[in-house]
Amino acid sequence: MALWLAIVLIVVALILGAVLGFFISQKYFKRYLEKNPPINEQMVRAMMTQMGRKPSEKQVRQVLNSMNQHKK
Repeated sequence: MALWLAIVLIVVALILGAVLGFFISQKYFKRYLEKNPPINEQMVRAMMTQMGRKPSEKQVRQVLNSMNQHKK
């Protein structure tokens, strides 16, 4: 009977650990994205300006669209 109880407790602990791990990692990832947001228009403009190019609106949109397509 004690072996059965030990197995059940181990399984319950594993399930509880997985659920808690999921929520903790989700909270960590949200906080990480707030501190380090994904690339946006301003970042693309700054990169192109640093490379010595004057970015047009069309070029910025093309870069963002290509990056979004690459993510999917």
